[in-house]
Amino acid sequence: MAVRNASSHGLVTRSYLFFLFTVVSLVLFSGVFFFLLGSTGSQLFIYQSLLPNPKILAMTNNGSSRSPNQNRFHPPTSKSSFSLDEDGSEEFQKCNPDKAVLKVFMYDLPPEFHFGMLDWKGKKKGVWPDIRSVVPHHPGGLNLQHSIEYWLTLDLLSSRFPDRPGPCTAVRVESSKEADVVFVPFFSSLSYNRHSKPHKTMSRDKLLQEKLVEFLAAQKEWKRSGGRDHVIMAHHPNSMLDARMKLWPALFIIADFGRYPPNIANVDKDVVAPYSHVIRAFVNDSSGFDSRPTLLYFQGAIYRKDGGIIRQELFYLLKDEEHVHFSFGSVRADGIRNASQGMHLSKFCLNIAGDTPSSNRLFDAIVSHCVPVIISDEIELPYEDVLDYSEFCIFVRTSDALKKGFLINLIRSIGRDEWTRMWKRLKEIEHHFEFRYPSQKDDAVQMIWQAVARKVPAICLQVHRSRRFSRRFSRSVNELKVNQMDPTVRKILATR
Repeated sequence: MAVRNASSHGLVTRSYLFFLFTVVSLVLFSGVFFFLLGSTGSQLFIYQSLLPNPKILAMTNNGSSRSPNQNRFHPPTSKSSFSLDEDGSEEFQKCNPDKAVLKVFMYDLPPEFHFGMLDWKGKKKGVWPDIRSVVPHHPGGLNLQHSIEYWLTLDLLSSRFPDRPGPCTAVRVESSKEADVVFVPFFSSLSYNRHSKPHKTMSRDKLLQEKLVEFLAAQKEWKRSGGRDHVIMAHHPNSMLDARMKLWPALFIIADFGRYPPNIANVDKDVVAPYSHVIRAFVNDSSGFDSRPTLLYFQGAIYRKDGGIIRQELFYLLKDEEHVHFSFGSVRADGIRNASQGMHLSKFCLNIAGDTPSSNRLFDAIVSHCVPVIISDEIELPYEDVLDYSEFCIFVRTSDALKKGFLINLIRSIGRDEWTRMWKRLKEIEHHFEFRYPSQKDDAVQMIWQAVARKVPAICLQVHRSRRFSRRFSRSVNELKVNQMDPTVRKILATR
């Protein structure tokens, strides 16, 4: 009887423990479940303080395309903002100024040189907008393709925010002595687009350029380096037309070298930056070789000058070829929408030299995952020192492209497997050409900063070489020469 009671007692104990374990497990599981459920939409809450405008944060997520501005202003919720700890757990990255590869000193230029062109009006003597509450709106349209000045300046202004999401490449510093480069926040492309028409005797754009040159020449930072460590944005081919001849020692961020003498701008000294694409990016692209019926696509201005003359010659060679779309087009009416649809339905997209070697059409093709066919012998490409464009682009010499049948036969010879390989590579690298605020890991903003950082050693070399015969050393040499003169001559010079 005692044995039976002990056995029963043990059974009750085990049942009770099992029941207790089950209850605790359910409680814990429920807590975790509701925590996860409550956190699925919390990313916007954390970062809305940077961009409070709900219209800016709105994005489509239905697997279709987004408008050019919709994929630029949003908190970085992609995997690029996360890193894996040593134990394999995912941790959200924040901008750590100590890990930035580039330290940047930025001049506090008056608003008329930057956000004032966007109709932003500062309070009293304020120079910069408080972008934690309001981000001045960019006009978009064709202005968007040369908008790097807007994105880079926003990136620097936010680089010291304590809760800025995502890793940062460049960080703003307060002292120019600790900086790698000096940033000149002049929105030169926007200035050209909006203020280049003459008013009375001089356009406002030229007036701003004159004021900028005068300002820089008076700065101790410019005098210290001769301007070699200054970063000046001149992305529109016609921007800074007057000032560039006087500010040539600086590092220019440009679209190409088509309208620059080689002693003013060149690939060794300056940085080539991508255009901001104008057409819609192809989101959740699952298309394949067979679902893109157009073999070769081009829509744009056909009759151009300079190197762009080739466009009309190619038009007559290709206009009657089967599965080739080669027609005139513009951004007016439904031009951007039609170009988006056309590129998304095409296997290959032509990028032909225009008035200058480059155009935004290349970057429209990249975000459309339409394999670019580049016919521009003088083109220079963004970050080509770290990115192999031959993995996702076809390059054709102009002389070959103009041979009857050469281009179309080359394109038709590229089979499904080779095209698919390039198409997949386009989807892997497209984020390098997206401009966003806040910037995300290895997007266009951070890739440009990285390209500038790679120029810093050469800049330092030039600055150090320029100091070989510094003023102090030159004065010592002159004093030595005077001391070695004949006493009579030295006495005559002293009385003068």
